[in-house]
Amino acid sequence: MNKELIRKRFARNLDSYSDNAKIQKVMAERLFSFLEKKEFSKVLEIGCGTGFLTEIAARKLEFNSYIANDIVNECEDYIKEINPNIQFICDDIENFINESQEKYDLIVSNAAFQWVENFEGFIKQLYEMLNPNGVLLFSTFGKENYREIYHVIGESLNYYSTMELKDIFSEFNPKIEEEIRIMAFKTPIDILKHIKNTGVNSIEAHSWTKSDMQRFENGYNNFCAKNPTLTYNPIYVLIQKA
Repeated sequence: MNKELIRKRFARNLDSYSDNAKIQKVMAERLFSFLEKKEFSKVLEIGCGTGFLTEIAARKLEFNSYIANDIVNECEDYIKEINPNIQFICDDIENFINESQEKYDLIVSNAAFQWVENFEGFIKQLYEMLNPNGVLLFSTFGKENYREIYHVIGESLNYYSTMELKDIFSEFNPKIEEEIRIMAFKTPIDILKHIKNTGVNSIEAHSWTKSDMQRFENGYNNFCAKNPTLTYNPIYVLIQKA
């Protein structure tokens, strides 16, 4: 996985992200419905982006300290607008947690863990960073995510199913729920624009030619003959430390 490519493409599309990441906004709202309590002394948010989740946390949670992390340095301006008391740390989270000795009462993340390379080990590291009774709460995406894109171009991130996640983290007794959300578009090119404007076009490094675009459009029209769609498969996970 090319983390530098991911950073550059998200950084380039920060201004368009908020208007286009409609599913991610819904996910952020839904994520907090899993929390039974609203008071946490130390909070770490991973992959804060432009602050969908940060803004909700600032409204709904009581905390003494809050660290918001992202790989894109420009995200700091968005976070400081939400709450100037939130500390922003720019780093690849996998590097950050390897070096950190801190413990947290809540570690939370929305739609970011699909970019983690060693997912299983990463979650277990986060679990060890929780204080007793601490909560790890995150959303990610399942195997049906972007299924149209995979059918057309044969490229996909390494998504996990709900059953796979339950098996992987069975020792933590996780609470896991998933859903399917489908967005409709006028044309396949509109779908490409949507993906670009949310910064998630980081699977392929090369730029597309006109012939690539034409093949994509033809393939999409064959797969979705009448109404081009894009499928999102959000998965929500809550793990509480004993």
